[in-house]
Amino acid sequence: MSFKFEKLIIWQSSMDFADVIFKMSTIFPKDELYNLTSQIRRAVDSIALNISEGSILQSNPEFKRFLGYSIRSIAEVVTCLYKAKNRNYIDQRIFEENYQSAYKLNESDNSI
Repeated sequence: MSFKFEKLIIWQSSMDFADVIFKMSTIFPKDELYNLTSQIRRAVDSIALNISEGSILQSNPEFKRFLGYSIRSIAEVVTCLYKAKNRNYIDQRIFEENYQSAYKLNESDNSI
């Protein structure tokens, strides 16, 4: 027994991405806890949350609307990644790895 969204590859990928971002954000300075750390964690969690919410008892147009919300959250995560890189909390390699993961999620969202 499972929910419809649990079978979606995009939901599974977004859950994995959220774990990676959460772990990455643990290295941010403590004075960012209520700013950038909180923001990137809420944004990355919002990706999977919107996918799952949109897939339950929703029409296809309604599901696409929720996918749009998840794409906006992906953009928010990417902006936070830029901020983290610009503030020297993460290096270029970590930035690029996570940027690529975000891009793949974005592409997956657009293809559903």
